Amino acid sequence: MKRSRVVAIALALVLLVSSAVIAGCAKSTSTSSTQKKGPITVGSKIDTEGELLSSIIKLVLENANFTVVDKSQTGPTDVVRKALLNKEIDIYPEYTGSGITFFPNLDPSLFKNGQTGYDTVKTEDLKANGVVWLTPAKANNTWAIATKSTFASAQNLATMSDFAAYVKAGKTTKVAASDEFFTNPDAGPAFETTYGYKLTKAQQVRFAGGNTAQTEKAVADGTDGVNFGMAFGTDGGLAELGLVVLTDDKGAQVAFWPCPITRKDVVDKYPEVETLLAPPFEGLTLKKLQELNGRIQVNGEAADAVAQSYLTSGGYIK
Repeated sequence: MKRSRVVAIALALVLLVSSAVIAGCAKSTSTSSTQKKGPITVGSKIDTEGELLSSIIKLVLENANFTVVDKSQTGPTDVVRKALLNKEIDIYPEYTGSGITFFPNLDPSLFKNGQTGYDTVKTEDLKANGVVWLTPAKANNTWAIATKSTFASAQNLATMSDFAAYVKAGKTTKVAASDEFFTNPDAGPAFETTYGYKLTKAQQVRFAGGNTAQTEKAVADGTDGVNFGMAFGTDGGLAELGLVVLTDDKGAQVAFWPCPITRKDVVDKYPEVETLLAPPFEGLTLKKLQELNGRIQVNGEAADAVAQSYLTSGGYIK
């Protein structure tokens, strides 16, 4: 009888210890799954869409338990690109069409098609710089020139060919745009070469940043005589401001798909980053980006708030 009781007690102790060990392991596993990762530093260009896209990247990573350092609004293309290569930032939203600037020796026509441009820059940038292009949004945010719809109607302006004829006829022309638009070979200069016109310095109103909300507002208000301005295909404020984009009828511009880019060392350490960011970027259609950008440009909502609502309503984060 005593022997049976001793065995029973011993068995109970074994079960108790085993339960404690299992519970400890479960606790350890749970702690491991919620362990902070990173930090990952997120940057962006200094424009509305750059801030929106960097907010999307930041919130998705934070939702996946990454520590994120926010360095959005880093600077224009050359500055933010250098920051990525120098490891001052780890990821930022770029555009496939920028490959024409990063790799000037390649055939520019490769970037006229969105998919071909993406495939090309993805291959070349990884090989040359260890830069990884993740999943893009197939929404063409290409350079454009906009004017007031009433002015366009009065002057019979619908295309860039019409604009070129207008400029060459010596009519009053003032174009508000960023420094980059006037100097980047794939922006303003591409329009000038394709359509055969040349803007004088007096016809250029330069803004330090690349924020189209400023250039479009200048057109809408006629600030300093501005009657044309830099815009992008996914801008949300065009309709609200009564502006129309002049159609690039001769195909001067390359396709600009937004795409998060990072470095190989970041992807090697955190391969889940691409999987996390792919769904929300695939959900960014041209219409959706115009809508989200419009909420920032027109309604004055904060980029983080707009990104948060897009991600939660789309089921991309909880």
